[in-house]
Amino acid sequence: MKVIVRSLLLWMVCLGSSAQAALTIEITQGVKGAMPIAVVPFSWEGPRVEAPIDIAAIITANLHRSGRFSPLPERDMLAKPRDPSKVNFQNWSSLGVESLVVGKLRALQNNQYQVQFILFDVFRGTQITGQTFNMRGGRTDLRKTAHQVSDIIYEALLGERGAFDTQVAYVTQAQDAAGKPRYSLQVADADGYGPQAILNSRHPLMSPSWSPDGKKLAYVTFEKGRPAIYTQNVRSGKREKISSFRGINGAPAWSPDGTRLAMVLSKGGSADIYVMNLLNKKLTRLTTSYAIDTEPVWTPGGDAIVFTSDRGGKPQLYQVTLSGRQVKRLTFEGEYNARATLSPDGRLVAMVHGSGDRYRIAVMDLQNGALQVLTDSVLDESPSFAPNGSMIIYATENQNRGVLSAVSVDGRVRQRLVLQEGEAREPVWSPYHR
Repeated sequence: MKVIVRSLLLWMVCLGSSAQAALTIEITQGVKGAMPIAVVPFSWEGPRVEAPIDIAAIITANLHRSGRFSPLPERDMLAKPRDPSKVNFQNWSSLGVESLVVGKLRALQNNQYQVQFILFDVFRGTQITGQTFNMRGGRTDLRKTAHQVSDIIYEALLGERGAFDTQVAYVTQAQDAAGKPRYSLQVADADGYGPQAILNSRHPLMSPSWSPDGKKLAYVTFEKGRPAIYTQNVRSGKREKISSFRGINGAPAWSPDGTRLAMVLSKGGSADIYVMNLLNKKLTRLTTSYAIDTEPVWTPGGDAIVFTSDRGGKPQLYQVTLSGRQVKRLTFEGEYNARATLSPDGRLVAMVHGSGDRYRIAVMDLQNGALQVLTDSVLDESPSFAPNGSMIIYATENQNRGVLSAVSVDGRVRQRLVLQEGEAREPVWSPYHR
């Protein structure tokens, strides 16, 4: 079962230098014929000469990064109207722009700001949507508002909810001045901005998992010399030890209602799937097998768990129900299928699909069993769906360096998220924050 534990073995190797820098996102492939749009620089009303943040630039970058939009560069704009009533739709139409965003940022009293925007249909010359936000705070709050505006525009034009106002968690490894490994659990905005170290350790950190309300992370740490599962509040840093039994304590996964945690324990002799009630810490064993059962993930309804097992000879995906504990095999195509993640609607399962010496990200339709390989790399790992189900973030290697990448569920849009220094592994996309 060497292949199933290859992720752990990778962490035992020193991966690089400092890994605290922000993620830089590179679009490596977008949709042909992406929707033309223009986001005019927002007007600024306030005591300073310049606005504290360029909201239009953030919105433009978000839409461009999705691969679904082709924003007009600011240098190509014929005009930059400050007032919606001053928009000349014919000018924008001549530039091939289909949708137009005009907005305003205004400073209010007591460190408060107001953000207004309107989204226009250029060809019809009509307003599609618009909104006003009032907030208190600084750059972080203004960036969050820019992400929220991006989500509104994305949904208005594409008919599906955006995921710009979300976060990603990932694990980095670095070397200190003495050449010893340092590990860090990081959380950053979906655009890579503002990474924060939730936990720093001299010992390996693995398998981060978001709670369904986006307030906590569960993870595995080796800080006491053996694996243990903890949960931690992202904002306060408050930690709680959940499991530290003898042997394996691994792969925590929150239930959809946040009251239970699935995990892998070997305290019964073999590695099996257990579920812990987080209120009373009661454990329920779901699988009993001499094989290795690992990497549990909940179905959206919370009534079953998909997991990886080599009970058939090679790693494949299986599903076990919580009520009757009935197990059925899900994957049959390929010699290796592992590390499942389910789309928010439960229709698709993404996985690491192995053939020969290549491990790539694939998705399978659970209704008809159709499998599609999305990536063409050699060593892809740890897929995680965006909360709107449109993209999958995963870990891979580029020029012998560990990076994060993202691919759309249809394979048409691809991004690469690179740390300015160091390397990153085990990404997981946050849910929508409640």
